[in-house]
Amino acid sequence: QVQLVESGGGLVQAGGSLRLSCAASGRTFNNYDMAWFRRAPGKERAFVAGIKWSGNTLYTDSVKGRFTISRDNSKNTVYLQMNRLKLEDTAVYYCAARYGVGQYDYWGQGTQVTVSS
Repeated sequence: QVQLVESGGGLVQAGGSLRLSCAASGRTFNNYDMAWFRRAPGKERAFVAGIKWSGNTLYTDSVKGRFTISRDNSKNTVYLQMNRLKLEDTAVYYCAARYGVGQYDYWGQGTQVTVSS
């Protein structure tokens, strides 16, 4: 079992930055693929960025060049650095984990990010 706790959300003006953190329980964190998803108002939850156990990263097109996902295995933590935030980045952001391939099995409770004009 893996438990995930997100932090770092808040209110920021457009063009600003936030860093989200996701702390994971468990001793085998470094074996898990990690990802960030978001659910914008009135929309389905969507993939934002992922980082495999190997360190390879993947981003959805709308955040490429603005967001950076990283992990610190010594701290069992994954981060999402969000720069040049836009109004459309407003959403609840969720951290997720999976072991192997397929769907993400473990989810955090979410953290709200609100971008204002």
